[in-house]
Amino acid sequence: MTVTDPVSAPDAEGRPRRTTRRFPLFTRDTARPEGGGRAAASDAPAPARQWPILAVLSAVGLGLLLTALDVFRFGTILIGVALLAGAVMRWTLPSVGMLAVRSRFTDMLTYGVLGVAIVLLALMAQPNPWLEIPFLDDTLHFTVR
Repeated sequence: MTVTDPVSAPDAEGRPRRTTRRFPLFTRDTARPEGGGRAAASDAPAPARQWPILAVLSAVGLGLLLTALDVFRFGTILIGVALLAGAVMRWTLPSVGMLAVRSRFTDMLTYGVLGVAIVLLALMAQPNPWLEIPFLDDTLHFTVR
């Protein structure tokens, strides 16, 4: 059976659920994100099934601990690198469990932009920044000083 309406999705038997192009007033269900299946077999223990999100959260937790222990730069760099690792896992692995929140592209873009921003800000943090971008100092000179 073919679905003639581009908006409707087939049900379990393959029949279209809606025959109109109008969206329903109330959403009854949502689709699982692409790649949102379990990262390990269903007979594996729960932590093993969700290892991608646990790896990212563990690295972020360690980064927060380092930041709390006054190792600010290394801690924040670790947090940014953990987000970048989440973006790479979202791109390369077919199923990442709960690391999949939205579409693959949106997740990769979100994790990647936030990871790069956190790493760059950690590298530029005062005092004694490891990275200096000259045009930012000129911009600050003309806007604030």
